[in-house]
Amino acid sequence: MTEPDKTSPASPLARLAQVIARSQRHRGDTNALDKGEQAALARLDPDALRPHQVGALARALVLAGIEPDDWRPETWQRWALIAHGMALAGHDGGGRLGAQLARAEVSESRVTRLLTARGDAFRQQVPRLLRLMASRGLAPNWLEFGTLILATDRDEPRAETVRLRIAGTYYATAKP
Repeated sequence: MTEPDKTSPASPLARLAQVIARSQRHRGDTNALDKGEQAALARLDPDALRPHQVGALARALVLAGIEPDDWRPETWQRWALIAHGMALAGHDGGGRLGAQLARAEVSESRVTRLLTARGDAFRQQVPRLLRLMASRGLAPNWLEFGTLILATDRDEPRAETVRLRIAGTYYATAKP
């Protein structure tokens, strides 16, 4: 069985980014999140999901064609972190995450903390980094960032491959 292509528009991460970015065309548009749902995603805490946030997250996932029916709590947390980040900072699939971090002038120490963190420490680093990028007007590539979030502490060989790719493009792009 082959792995789905994370760069194709058909990937779950790309579909979720499209759903979160899409605005309702008219009141009652059931193919898009309403402003309240988008706000709930931007404000949610993946470690302490409230009922209205779970509702907004579930709706976004279903609209993106992601079926959360049999997920464990940790899977909900991972996707909540991704949806929160997309709502907070947007998505730019046109560049590599490492280069985006360098263009946002994220410090080497902050990038190192992100790439070496695991567990709770990793989940705490992600929103901080996203807020910094958003404050500088740059959106991350969620095809890479989402893959890292989904793989960290679960599929470490894959996560390490993503970490090395991020670090490589960061150092190749960062100003000395």
